Amino acid sequence: MNKNQDPRAEAFLRLLTIMDELRAECPWDREQTTASLRHLTLEESYELSEAILEGNPDEIKKELGDLLLHIVFYSKIGSEEGTFDITSVIQSLCDKLIHRHPHIYGEVKVQNSEQVKENWEMLKLQEKKDKRVLDGVPAGLPALVKALRIQDKAANVGFDWEKPEQVWEKVQEEMLELQEAIGNVEHKAQKEEEMGDLIFALVNYARFIGVNPEDALEKTNRKFIRRFAYVEEKALEAGKRLKDLSLAEMDIWWEEVKMNEKM
Repeated sequence: MNKNQDPRAEAFLRLLTIMDELRAECPWDREQTTASLRHLTLEESYELSEAILEGNPDEIKKELGDLLLHIVFYSKIGSEEGTFDITSVIQSLCDKLIHRHPHIYGEVKVQNSEQVKENWEMLKLQEKKDKRVLDGVPAGLPALVKALRIQDKAANVGFDWEKPEQVWEKVQEEMLELQEAIGNVEHKAQKEEEMGDLIFALVNYARFIGVNPEDALEKTNRKFIRRFAYVEEKALEAGKRLKDLSLAEMDIWWEEVKMNEKM
């Protein structure tokens, strides 16, 4: 190794060399296409998300490496097809970052991160003059994440509430409308619509108070799974099946695990 060489560059070149070798010599790697890799990339993204939620640095590092492999893999396929390569991918990204940070690489002045976000969205619209504000929200995003991105993008062009209190009033309004819809058992579609409106309003409120609703819900999911597993374990120790227990009996163990978590 050249002692003057940047170790980051050496590591990246090593990865590119390995990718070239795998593509040439490994039957499985040679068969892959951008389409065949797509679902695997999604899986890796979720695994990275899980590692981040768990706060596990070793797993985060591992999953980042897996995602980096996919980026290099797609770029290798692109180079073989003559459409793009890793150099053009990186240079395109660098150009975009410089263009969208005029407060760093230009004369624009900003006071806070919100102004940075607003400039970012406006520059994106200027780059795609035939696009609309919400066109950049991927159709395939999970609904909760999509709701947050829709609200972010609308807010960045000034379509937003002024205070969290206003959003909370909207949450309460939507809750009342849902209750009214529930009272009319014949209108299932209306109940679905009102439930959607309530969830959308809750996502908006979460955004206003600085909480990522996707992260919050996933942490609650994990908490429920952990506590329910405790109840199942206690039932097994008692030689009983959950479905044979009353809710009151299960609730004793549920409260027990909650108390244990607070100790």
